Amino acid sequence: MKHYNLNGQSAIIVGGAGYIGSHVCKALAAQGVTPIVFDNFSAGHEHAVKWGDSVAVDMRDREAIFKACAAHKTVKTIILLASSIEVGEGEKNPAFFYENNVIGTLNLLNAMQAAGQDRLIFSSTCATYGELDTMPLTEDMVQNPVSVYGKTKLAIEHMIQSYYKSYGLNYVILRYFNAAGADPDGEIGEEHDPETHLIPNALKAAAGLGKGLKLFGTDYDTPDGTCVRDYIHVNDIAAAHLDAMSAFDKGLTSTQVNIGTGVGVSVLEIIQMIEKVTGLPVPYEAGPRRDGDLTRLYADPSKAKAVLGFVPEYSELEKIIKTAWTFHSKTWNIS
Repeated sequence: MKHYNLNGQSAIIVGGAGYIGSHVCKALAAQGVTPIVFDNFSAGHEHAVKWGDSVAVDMRDREAIFKACAAHKTVKTIILLASSIEVGEGEKNPAFFYENNVIGTLNLLNAMQAAGQDRLIFSSTCATYGELDTMPLTEDMVQNPVSVYGKTKLAIEHMIQSYYKSYGLNYVILRYFNAAGADPDGEIGEEHDPETHLIPNALKAAAGLGKGLKLFGTDYDTPDGTCVRDYIHVNDIAAAHLDAMSAFDKGLTSTQVNIGTGVGVSVLEIIQMIEKVTGLPVPYEAGPRRDGDLTRLYADPSKAKAVLGFVPEYSELEKIIKTAWTFHSKTWNIS
């Protein structure tokens, strides 16, 4: 990872006990930035908070988030990662997604404003674009999300842009593509409960743990009939936050960028790479499509490179699978 001139700074990571949040905290600490975790620990893990203090707080609790921001008002940079993310659950329970994602963020934005905190890095998603025929996706394309998850993230983007225009909130919106992989040291990794992401579930199937992998849809308009996604290593996502902090220091006030590789990979290609890396077959059962899933999504990452200097270093597919397997085989006690 490249060196950043950020030593001595601090940042609040909302959702810092989660999968991406813990990797962001480790990356910040390695560059001399003190991470302060805000988390309600409903999905994150206290054992993943290793590089700084934590505050147990829920963004939906307006009084609590105002109090937490006021107590840390000297910290000007907020990194917002906390959200409900599981697409299928959002379709079943949109009320929870709007309350947790949108109302929670509104509380945070108002708490930041009251505390004089004026730098926000927001973890958005490629799901805000919706189903588009033209690939790769560029930041100036129309955003018409299909899923409730994507709709909540787009609503938050609009709120942030309004707060920039009216209140002077500086922001970087990072539209993640598919986060994957794990810390190469094997110290932290993906630990969702329940786990809904493809790679850990496919690795679990290869390891013979639980039931076989469920493959949602084999009739998509892609070369092998399965969904195509842009997989970006979690360490590269963490580095994008460092790039954003550095860009603020250089005078950046607002931008939205894709965080991806520009390479689309199908579900079956993921399975084949897992079989290559582990030497184990991945048993799977094909089933119907899930509501809200899109056919293909992959990024044009050129704006992130131009504006932030972002260049992925860990996101070659075999490296993603190897780091994930190292972490999970250790967690699952697989020799």
